[in-house]
Amino acid sequence: MVPDLLDHLRATFSPASSTTFDRRFEEIKTSRLLILDDLGTQSMTPWVREKLYQLFSYRSNAELPTVITIAADSLETLDARLASRLRDAHLCRIISISVPPFRGKPDRHRSQKPRSR
Repeated sequence: MVPDLLDHLRATFSPASSTTFDRRFEEIKTSRLLILDDLGTQSMTPWVREKLYQLFSYRSNAELPTVITIAADSLETLDARLASRLRDAHLCRIISISVPPFRGKPDRHRSQKPRSR
């Protein structure tokens, strides 16, 4: 998920980190395939906005494949610079997949009581 990715980037600022921010960000930017799940669920601080924009820009200029999942209503509330990248037909192909909500519903296997022997 995007919030987790950002947490990993922020963790590089810790004195105990075994890697630098620049190295970790370069690994992410240049990965052969990047999947950004739940874009739009992160807090949009100026730092986050800038890092995501740099990531999108680098990957689009390098023509590296990036898969992004986003809730249908989130594109309208996403940062304008990021949303404009996603709406660019030369850079992106939007595929809408309608699925029922799955969060908060009990798993039918877990809701069954265990059988007594």
